[in-house]
Order: sequence, then C-alpha cells, then structure tokens
Amino acid sequence: MPTLHWIGKDKVINHHLDVPFKVLEHSYGFHNGNQSDQETYSGNKIIHGDNLEALKALLPEYEGRIKCIYIDPPYNTGNESWVYNDNVNDPKIKKWLGQVVGKESEDLSRHDKWLCMMYPRLKLLHKLLADDGAIFISIDDNEQANLKLLCDEVWGNANFINNIIWQKKFSPQNDAKYFSDNHDFIICYSKNKSNWNRNLLLRTEEQDSRYKNLDEDERGIWTSSDLSVKRETAKDIYPVLSPSGKKFFPTKGRSWGMSKEKFAELDNDNRIWWGENGTNMPRLKRFLTDVQQGTVPLTIWTHTEVGHNQSAKQELKKIFPEENSPFETPKPSTLIERIIQISSNKNDIILDSYAGSGTTAHAVLNTNKFDKGNRKFILVQVDETNKKGEFVNIAETITAERVKRVIKGYGETEGTKGSFDFYELGQPMFIEDGILNETVGIEKIRAYVWYTETQKAITETKQKENQHFLGKANDTAYYFYYEQNEITTLDHAFLSTMKTKAEQYVIYADNCLLTKNFTTKHHIIFKKIPRDITRF
Repeated sequence: MPTLHWIGKDKVINHHLDVPFKVLEHSYGFHNGNQSDQETYSGNKIIHGDNLEALKALLPEYEGRIKCIYIDPPYNTGNESWVYNDNVNDPKIKKWLGQVVGKESEDLSRHDKWLCMMYPRLKLLHKLLADDGAIFISIDDNEQANLKLLCDEVWGNANFINNIIWQKKFSPQNDAKYFSDNHDFIICYSKNKSNWNRNLLLRTEEQDSRYKNLDEDERGIWTSSDLSVKRETAKDIYPVLSPSGKKFFPTKGRSWGMSKEKFAELDNDNRIWWGENGTNMPRLKRFLTDVQQGTVPLTIWTHTEVGHNQSAKQELKKIFPEENSPFETPKPSTLIERIIQISSNKNDIILDSYAGSGTTAHAVLNTNKFDKGNRKFILVQVDETNKKGEFVNIAETITAERVKRVIKGYGETEGTKGSFDFYELGQPMFIEDGILNETVGIEKIRAYVWYTETQKAITETKQKENQHFLGKANDTAYYFYYEQNEITTLDHAFLSTMKTKAEQYVIYADNCLLTKNFTTKHHIIFKKIPRDITRF
C-alpha cells in the first residue's frame, strides 16, 4: 500500500502515547434550562481544552464505544490562523510551536504541520471508535489527497467507505480565477467495514409523490420501472402481447430478465403496466408498500437536501442575534443530521473533537427530538484567537451557549429539551518522576488503573468486604491497595480481606511481603505503585 511521508512523521507516529493523561474536571451541569454545580449524568459532554489531551482523557470510559465521529478540522487554506501547538520532542517541530500556519507561498512546511497535527488525533479517534462505527471528516482540496492517504494508513484502505461531495454553495462565483468552488468533501471510513451497517435515509415527500394509482389498483399507489435488463440469456427474448393486441420485443441488446412463464404470472396479477390505453412497452409496477422503508444514501449531497454555508450562517444568526459569529464557514445542522441518520441508532454516542459552534450537538438534539432517540454527544473545543489576537473560550461562550439555547428554544424555534455537563481538562495523572498525582482523587486513579488492565470503563463499586477491590474481568480479580497518607503492604492480613473468587489475582500495593513461591502457587500477581501502573 502506498504510504505518505512528510517532515516530522517519524516523531508523531507514537506521539499519542507521550501525551500526558489528564483527568476531566466537572464544571457545571445544565438540565432543561437550569444550570447548577451538580452533574446531570446525562452522558452528554462538552469539554474545554486541547482535543489531543481531551481524546486521551476519554479513553478509560469510551474506548471502542463511539458509534459515529464527525470532525471538521482546519482545512489548511492559509487563512484560518491555526497554530501548531503539540509538544513533540523534536527540535524541528519545536520551532513550529506558537506559529500561525501561513499560506502556500509563505510557509513551505504548512502541509507537514497539518499532517503532524492530524496523525496523533486520528490514532486516538481510531481507539475511541466502536468496531461497528464510522468516522466522517470534512475537508476541501487543500488537504483532501493527503487526508485520504493518511486515513488509509490509520484506518486501513480496506475500511474506506466513500468520499462524499457536499454542495456547500448554490450560486457560481463569477470572480473565481479558475473554477467556481462549490463543494467540499466528507471522507468516510469505518473501524471495521465488515461490521458497519449504514442506515437508509428516510423517504422524502418528493420521492413518495412519484407514486400514483393510475388504474385504481386496490394494493395502493405505485410507480413503474423498465422491465428489461441487459441481455442475459437468449431464452428471455420472446414476444409479449399487449391488451391492445400489439406485439413487443425487448430492445436491442436487452432481454425481459425473466422467463416467459414468470412474465405471464406477473401480467395475470396486474403487475405489468401497458400504459393507459394498453398500447405501450410493458413496464413493471412497483407498489410503495413493496419498496424499502428508505433510500440508499448517494455520494452527492445537494444544498437543497442538507443545507449550505449561507444557511449555516443564517442558522447561527437566529441563535445568536446579538453578535457576529467568529466562524467563517460553519456547517448547517441539517448536514450533520444526515450523517447521524446514516451512521447511528437511537442509543449511540456521537463525538466531535473540533466542535466549533456546537453544530453536532444541535444535530443530535434535533435528531433525538424527531425520532424520540436517546443519542449522546461529546464535544471538544479549544480556545481560539479572535480578530484582536486574543484567546477566547469558545467552548463556553459559543459551543455550550448554543447548546443551551437549542435546549431551551430560541427565536420562534421550540426547544429540544435535554441536558449536558461541561468539563475542563484537569491535572495530569502523573507528576514529576512518575509519581501519582494524589490531588486528582482516588476514584479517578482507580478508574485509570482499571482501564489500563482491562481497557474497559470501571462499573463495579467497592465491595463492603474490601474497599480496594476494583472489579473482576476474564476471571481475574483486581485490587488497588492504596492509601494517600500511608505505605500499603500486600501480606497475609490483606489477603484475608479478599472475598472474591477468581482464577487469578492482580494486586497493586506499595510493598509485598509474600514469597515468590506463595504468589505463584496462588496465582497472585503483585504490582508496585506507582512503578507498575501502565502509561498509555
């Protein structure tokens, strides 16, 4: 398989492993119009912070659980003022830190920077996506070719689904130098193509309007389709007689696609349409009740179907009538609704790590309201610079504020109702010299250790018999014997408090007084805190 090479690639391939794990700190909850310090536990999250760190923070709870990912990363046009800020340990890359990525003629390494920025994020998104999930990425011609090769490497070219064309503008640009730029791309990959099942799109009124009942058939409205097919066998080429007595043969190079007996059976069942006067070439009647409950998605999405840039700006203006949006090219909620309809079911989780104005949450809430679903959204948004060069907390002032207004209602638009929790990226799990950061709290430490052992979110609560019990997985019982202000020792006294039966025991503590023969005999694996706690 062809691979893409760029400056810094060898330094970022495993950079997602070097990113420090930080905990999520709850800031406030919002429930049906009311904000408080209490968590809503709704499953809807808005996270303020760098998306690379935030994606890593989500792993213990969400690895392999996200059904649909939509991201709208910088297109790298040279006009977006995005800055490369990943702390990669390489002298060449460190020179990029804090520098605005310029245009092609100004910054010869702009594509290298973009690829270095995207690679570790795609690696973490790949971990988060469910085995039967899919990712959709908006992009334009500046990086579309590079993104396709990058995704082939991260997701596997066998998992490529399609490159969707979205008509973002509906009028020509008469001042365009070469061509009028009227579309963007949405690249789609699955985690495992054999497991991904796309949904059919809902039928539209326009599609259903094509069905009539010209002969008052008691089976209902119908439409007709060509009865012939490309020639298969000579035996399917035979004359048929219309009700008016006119004889018909299939057109040159085609056949009826069925036996003479099958044709007669359909004709007797009034499933052949000969025209109102019975003199036309025969066509097959297809009843609305016989068709699929939806339509197969196409790879060209027009502005009349899913909206366009201007409709997205108008949508934002209705939500924020008091101010101008800082987003030059927002996406319409109807576009994301199309993605959600195709790639999610009613109880799935949707993630957007370039949340911007919060369009994805808006689309999730709208979709849930429409089909009474219970989908969850997770949004991540970092600070962005305004026209004055000042950093602005977009996650709070725009992203979360939009979601609040969508839930409550805005203008003449009825609220969707709903809840979410707002989080800040907190402290790292480990501080200098690999020491556990006790200030993050024991529950977050326990959840981290459980995840490193099982790659699952912690669900079991502490047992009354032993407060240090983490849980049981694959017939292994896990214990995290940790006290903030004292040294813990794995000894026979501690073993006497363990009540869970298992084939194997993994026990974390500061020290161990058990002999090697004893631990081997009783299938006990001792792990020293913090040395043996896995970093990922």
